[in-house]
Amino acid sequence: MKFPKTTLIATVLGLIILQSCGKAENSLNTDIPAGKIPVKIQEIIPSEEKLEIEATGQFTTDDETFLSFKTGGIIAQVLVAEGDFIRKGQLLASLDLTEINTSVTQAKLGFEKSQRDYERIQRLLLDSVATLEQAQNSKTALDIAAQSLEAANFNKDYSQIRATRDGYVLKKFINAGQQIAPGSPVFQTNGSGQGSWKLKASLSDKEWVTVREDDEVRISTAVDSEKYFQGKIKRKAKVADPMTGTYQVEIEFTEKAPEYLASGMFGYAKLSVATLQTTWFVPYEAILDANAGNGFVFITEDDTTAQRIGIQIGKIYSDKVQVTGGLEGFSKLIISGSAYLTDQSSISIQD
Repeated sequence: MKFPKTTLIATVLGLIILQSCGKAENSLNTDIPAGKIPVKIQEIIPSEEKLEIEATGQFTTDDETFLSFKTGGIIAQVLVAEGDFIRKGQLLASLDLTEINTSVTQAKLGFEKSQRDYERIQRLLLDSVATLEQAQNSKTALDIAAQSLEAANFNKDYSQIRATRDGYVLKKFINAGQQIAPGSPVFQTNGSGQGSWKLKASLSDKEWVTVREDDEVRISTAVDSEKYFQGKIKRKAKVADPMTGTYQVEIEFTEKAPEYLASGMFGYAKLSVATLQTTWFVPYEAILDANAGNGFVFITEDDTTAQRIGIQIGKIYSDKVQVTGGLEGFSKLIISGSAYLTDQSSISIQD
């Protein structure tokens, strides 16, 4: 049977339309509403846990001491070098005593003259030739001369430096022949055989506020960073370092410190904060522009608009990031499509 040509064309077109409708019913609708960016969201769930703060610092001892001369002058001799073991009372360095001995001699001569004057006035007072006032003035002059002689001898004694305890010379700042001012450091020493080792670590102001004295600490060294020693916070500094703006904490060992420690050695600390703090865990992809513990994420409150907010970043894990602040009061975090968003962008939430 032959169909009219127009009928055949209409039949073919109908089949094509039906086939197209069948495919449309079986395919996903990928059309993006005009002006809206497709995103995926995740519920923001807070959790409370103890924070662990990581810090670095240097090891030192409780009895580190800077030794110096009481008076200034020319250094005559230096008898020890850095790293030497020293005994209590051992002579370490001395000044040229030429000028100091002259001062002692002058003070001694002044004392002897005052003593002769005092004795003469006392005899004259007995003969009623000198007055009581003259006798009192001579006694005052004698006392002043005696004090001057004592001060001169004291300065002479401290024109030498002697070890205050058994220990080691950590640092030597001078050499023989140099001129040095009073009080300038000459040696840095410690009694490493007696003093307890401690780690001086630096914290940010926010970290410093969260830790407390006696909080537990795990300590490791640059020599063996995988091995940890137990410790606790002994002291918190009450003033910031003017150079770095950080706050220092002193951490002491609660078990035996490693034998190989040396002053100035680099160390690590993991501080367990005693108080619970609200934190959140979010995927890496949700965080933008992270830098120095801060970053940004996008959240939504009405499911139609993205809002950019700042956050504080805590510990970074292999599959997530800890957020320590910034997400308070929000419930929906945008975790996909953030790279295309700006603040107040229109969004379309995808399943």
